[in-house]
Amino acid sequence: MKKKLTQLSKGKSDYKWQYCSLGGVTRVNITSGEDIAHLGELDQKLWTVLSCPVHGLELEERTLDLIDSDRDGKIRVEEVVAAAQWLCKVLKDPNKILLGKDSVTLSDINEAAEEGAQLLEDAKKVLSIIESQGEEVSLPQLMDFLSHYDEDRANELKDLLDNMKLDAYPYGENSDDAVAAVNAIRDKMADYYLRCRFLQFHDDCGAALDVSAEKVAEISEKNLATCSDELSKYPISRPIATCVLPVNEGINPAWQGAFDKVKMLVLDVDLPGKESVSEKEWNDIVAKVDAYVAAKADKVKEIEDGMAEKVKTEHETMAPLEKLLRLNRDFYRLLRNYVMMTDFYDTTVDAVFQAGKLYIDSRCLNLCMKVTDMAKHADMAGLSGMYLLYCNCVSKTKNKTMDIVAVLTDGDVDNLRVGKNAIFYDCSGQDWDAVVTKIIDNPISIRQAFWSPYKKFGNWITEKLNKSAAEKESKSFESLTSKADSASTTLATQAQSGNAPVAVEKSKKPPFDIAKFAGIFAAIGMAVGYIAGAAVGLGKAFFNHPITIIVFILLIFVCVSGPSVFLAWSKLRKRNLGPVLNANGWAVNAKIMVNTRFGATLTDMASYPKMVLDDPYSEKRMPRWLRWIITLLVIAVIIFGILYFKGYFNRYDNMKALHYDETSIVYRVVDKVFGSVKGELVDAVSDVSETVAESATKGAETGAEAGATPAAPAEAAPAPAQ
Repeated sequence: MKKKLTQLSKGKSDYKWQYCSLGGVTRVNITSGEDIAHLGELDQKLWTVLSCPVHGLELEERTLDLIDSDRDGKIRVEEVVAAAQWLCKVLKDPNKILLGKDSVTLSDINEAAEEGAQLLEDAKKVLSIIESQGEEVSLPQLMDFLSHYDEDRANELKDLLDNMKLDAYPYGENSDDAVAAVNAIRDKMADYYLRCRFLQFHDDCGAALDVSAEKVAEISEKNLATCSDELSKYPISRPIATCVLPVNEGINPAWQGAFDKVKMLVLDVDLPGKESVSEKEWNDIVAKVDAYVAAKADKVKEIEDGMAEKVKTEHETMAPLEKLLRLNRDFYRLLRNYVMMTDFYDTTVDAVFQAGKLYIDSRCLNLCMKVTDMAKHADMAGLSGMYLLYCNCVSKTKNKTMDIVAVLTDGDVDNLRVGKNAIFYDCSGQDWDAVVTKIIDNPISIRQAFWSPYKKFGNWITEKLNKSAAEKESKSFESLTSKADSASTTLATQAQSGNAPVAVEKSKKPPFDIAKFAGIFAAIGMAVGYIAGAAVGLGKAFFNHPITIIVFILLIFVCVSGPSVFLAWSKLRKRNLGPVLNANGWAVNAKIMVNTRFGATLTDMASYPKMVLDDPYSEKRMPRWLRWIITLLVIAVIIFGILYFKGYFNRYDNMKALHYDETSIVYRVVDKVFGSVKGELVDAVSDVSETVAESATKGAETGAEAGATPAAPAEAAPAPAQ
């Protein structure tokens, strides 16, 4: 079918369009029937969507089929415009389209138009047949009328076939029974005559073509009444060279009943009184029966084709009325998802591409779409900048499977992984078992991005500790087993030589060196003292210059979390649903942005009321104040380690004990604490920009001076380098 294109406006239109802003994008706003009537004048560049698929949407497929004039499975701009123009032509008031009702009153139909007059006549016909006294015809009424019409036509067809009359009946009223009887033995009769002709060809084959006595002997001891299946495999009669079949004798008992029916209904009519039937006579009977069957089949086909044409004509007559009722109900909704995309940004309704809700990990994901082509999604969906969960869904109730993609826009992702189970509810409320099959990772929120480096650092520390513990455990186990194997080998050798095992003299312990241990304890004490002094100095600096220290700590947070937050912010502001829809066969013409504020509405988090509950099995938690103290101490120790290895304290002559010197005792102690991670700490600090580093150094020096030498005059310490 050649597509008839609707002419669209190629230049500027004089019509005054209304506009709105949705998702940070300016769009045309369709708010009146007049707007719908002028859709053909809207510049195609201003449409949000240029085409969408007919299948897989939460809009009745029959409605989209009526709009899809070329039956290519796509709804294009020209077809939307053609539907709008047709609606506005057959309705007196196009504003009624915005109501989305599935019914129209007779007074709403524009009878001045030719198509409108036909629609009015069809509507009156439907109301008359269903015996309705109202002036309104609805889509349910029309569907009920068409279903009853089809049922009535089926009953009418059955009556016509039952009362069908042919020009000739070869065996009178028993013709159908005669056909059935002949067909029952047709193959067996053909087998018999072929055996007879083969016997004429080679008379020595008589024994092979006949029933052998050995086969009969095999079943002779059984109850032959139960061996009808075996007997029916034998010829209908013993073949003879004359190639005729005796009618009154010699018939196989297993076929006697079927043959008697043929004799009564056919042979006694065509060959009355004959004792045998030749092959030619039987073939004439078969040809006569086949001619009757063919004539009857032609008559049945003629009646069925006539009824099918009648039903088709009636449906085609009612198709415009069905189109009117369906478009009156669904067309404005299609425009809201095609021209404007307002349904997607309206939290009270679902867009036509939203397939349901996915419940997973204490969350409800409201933006779920069916996946029609996983290969296209692999190429396109990653460009959306959104965190996507692909799931395979199975419904045992419907005995169906489908793939969906769900968009996650809030919460964390610690417990999300491929293979995780979930529950999906489609738009009808039917539940499906869902399993995560693929994840496309992208930032979810600023909050998640802020804490992400610390979580990664914590995971890295945990991994390091677990790896170190595993290595030590392995070495310890290997040492124990090697010593045990060595002892066993020594004992076995001594036993074989006949010598008694000799006790191994234990190595003598070295004498206790009190001076050495005194030096170690003194070094540890000095290190602890220096660290404590530094902590006290930092504390005094905080109380003397709290704003400087707070700014310094904030700068540390900015340096650590800043890059992650900036990267997340840059991606979150660019999240676009367009690539996901493109992967599903849509041609999206404008961005469909999902910013942070709107994205938060697409994922519902679990929330509980504030309450105090007594759980007898809950673990005893550390007091909050103690947790804060430990957290602050850990942060202080990490900051101290960073500053120490960067040589921050080297610039102060009055803090020589904390100078970065490999020969100092403090170095050896601190190196024991931070040695395994000092490289990572130094690298982390090196990544900070020069501007931030200078600002942080200036603020830290001021606080350190005040804390380390509170009683000294200001000129006692040299001014820090800028």
